[in-house]
Amino acid sequence: MPGGHLTYDDRRKISEGLAEGLSYAEIARRLGRPRSTIGREIARNGGPHRYHAGRAQQATGWRARRRPAAPASTAAGDAGRRDPQAVREFEERLTTTFGGVPTMAARVMACLFTSDTGNLTVAELTERLRVSPASISKGVGWLEQVGLVRRERDNRRERYVIDAEVWYRAWLVGTRSMMLWTETVREGVDILGADTPAGVRLATASRFFELISTDMAQAAEHYRQTFAPTGDVPR
Repeated sequence: MPGGHLTYDDRRKISEGLAEGLSYAEIARRLGRPRSTIGREIARNGGPHRYHAGRAQQATGWRARRRPAAPASTAAGDAGRRDPQAVREFEERLTTTFGGVPTMAARVMACLFTSDTGNLTVAELTERLRVSPASISKGVGWLEQVGLVRRERDNRRERYVIDAEVWYRAWLVGTRSMMLWTETVREGVDILGADTPAGVRLATASRFFELISTDMAQAAEHYRQTFAPTGDVPR
């Protein structure tokens, strides 16, 4: 059932979908599963070119048997040993690295990045950032609009979640910004004249931004297909 563990039949359908050349999103739609679930399954079992339903089923069982049962207090214990001041200072530095992101949205994003769970409620964000719920709502609204966070309902509370594909979406935000530069500079060529020194300079800049935008988009898609599902990053 959607949301539960993948079955052998699910894995067989994933294998068939890959053989047909379907995208992860299309396979996920056919199975009624999140795309991230399909991506993680494929990435941890050989990738799109080596995925095999039988081997994936066996590997999943083996991983489940060898996985140690961690004490419930482990995560809390590790968090308790952190220096709160160092964490706050790191969050402040992290906030300044999110170029082009409004200040409150960047602060919310930094909190989500440094949260062990990767999700926080409005009340938790309000307590951590010491601002009003309205300010949190405004920051979250911007992040939702560009697809950097999503909402999940936890009983009667809403949680704001940042997931493994956030880097992909954040990169796309930068790519769109670069494309805007391309279009704006190209307008300048028409206004100033393509055969003038200023026009030639702007045309060169436009080609540069266009090339960089294309490369960024291709790199982001490569990351999404290869690394994002498992949260792994190439070294």
